[in-house]
Amino acid sequence: MDWLKARVNATPDALALIIGQEKWTYADLDRLVDQVCLGLQDKVQPGQIVAVLLPNNLAYVCLIHASARLGVVLLPLNTRLTTQELAWQLEYTDCDLLVYGRDTAVTSQELSMANAQLSVVNSENLFVGKEGDPSPKHHPKFALGNLQAIVFTSGTTGKPKGAMLTFANHFWSALASAYRLGLHNDDLWLSCLPLYHVGGLAVIWRSCLYGTAVSLHPRFDVEAVSHDLDNHPITLISLVPTMIYRLLAWRGERPFSPTLRHLLLGGAAATPELVEHCHALGIPVATTYGLTEAASQVATMLPQDVVQKPGSVGKALMFSQVRIVNERGDAMLPGELGEVVVSGPTVMAGYYQDAQATAVTLQNGELHTGDIGYLDIDGDLWLVQRRSDIIISGGENVYPAEVEAVLRGHTAVAAVCVVGIEHPEWGQQVAALVVLSDGKIETGYNLQNYCRQHLAGYKVPRLLHIVTELPQTASGKVARNEVQTLLRQEL
Repeated sequence: MDWLKARVNATPDALALIIGQEKWTYADLDRLVDQVCLGLQDKVQPGQIVAVLLPNNLAYVCLIHASARLGVVLLPLNTRLTTQELAWQLEYTDCDLLVYGRDTAVTSQELSMANAQLSVVNSENLFVGKEGDPSPKHHPKFALGNLQAIVFTSGTTGKPKGAMLTFANHFWSALASAYRLGLHNDDLWLSCLPLYHVGGLAVIWRSCLYGTAVSLHPRFDVEAVSHDLDNHPITLISLVPTMIYRLLAWRGERPFSPTLRHLLLGGAAATPELVEHCHALGIPVATTYGLTEAASQVATMLPQDVVQKPGSVGKALMFSQVRIVNERGDAMLPGELGEVVVSGPTVMAGYYQDAQATAVTLQNGELHTGDIGYLDIDGDLWLVQRRSDIIISGGENVYPAEVEAVLRGHTAVAAVCVVGIEHPEWGQQVAALVVLSDGKIETGYNLQNYCRQHLAGYKVPRLLHIVTELPQTASGKVARNEVQTLLRQEL
């Protein structure tokens, strides 16, 4: 039995979902999911990969549950990616069914033209069932070890990697999160993170397992989120620093609702100044550290402790273990920097069709994150740098290698180094230092336009400076720290 059916058997009349002015109980949601299953069951087979290119909406939530009911694997696609980037993911996974919506119709048509085997289905045509229709077929082999989704996350090689997440990953993550954050029968989780992100996906599964409700927003809109906080008894909300900066600027000194138990702040490091500002306003910020490869949350520090240790993300959640190791894999002492490695039942099954990357990342049952940090004497985790050269802009991961590869594809570019530069609102902004070939003159504006043709908007360098040569270390490698210094001077 899938989790939604189990929840309906337990609390059918409990509130499940709010979108705008509309509300659905778990029984309501279950009937809609059955309709979606009827609309899909003749188009898919158990184990098949079904891609979804939708904004946050009712159809997306139903598809998440319907995929479990039908035994298919969900492939959530980032709506911000270019057609070229999306086509690569579809081809890489041999996906032959894509569900789209009104907002993504044009992109889906382009994808179907680029992928001859791809069938596209309008999500509005999935709600075909009606009262009295036969029940849809159920996948008879539902089990915790089944693959639930392939969630792509950028890789340091410049190509995305598909993290394979199982139902077990989500199950243990939900239990651990509830153990750390507490669980109230009237919990209402305001979710404005996209459902193609593991953080957004996790909220849907957790709420179903808990029997609590989600107030789902199509995107982060500061006015809509603020209104929801003022007019609904929101108890939980997940944000990245960019979002909380905007929310604070919008609300000013206006207090948050006393029903709010936790504002989970993740996606990028929270500055001590931001933490202090939230504390002064009585906002219960809980700093978190999570990864797609670990089904979201790995560590969380509760609000009462955050103010004492601004910058820390706290201890590992129940069932998970965090160690700090050196390059040889030896455990580091408290306060010593090293790589963050994670183990436990939330760790992914591996990267889809990438045995090499899986072998590097998963070693002896541990997830080697590539993130640098340390544990203090109390066992609280402090992150110093995430994934070496990664840029986190507005909560979105940008890998320099991917942007560099695109820029090098331009005939005018001989060499390039992409780095992140601190930004008060976005956390970091993408910046590039470029060397032109054969003295060709190319404006930064034209190179930015070129990037926009090949990359999602948040990956395009906001600052692009042309030089005659890149700074190098004594060993001949690009001195990324010097690149950052040079680009900061251009601000």
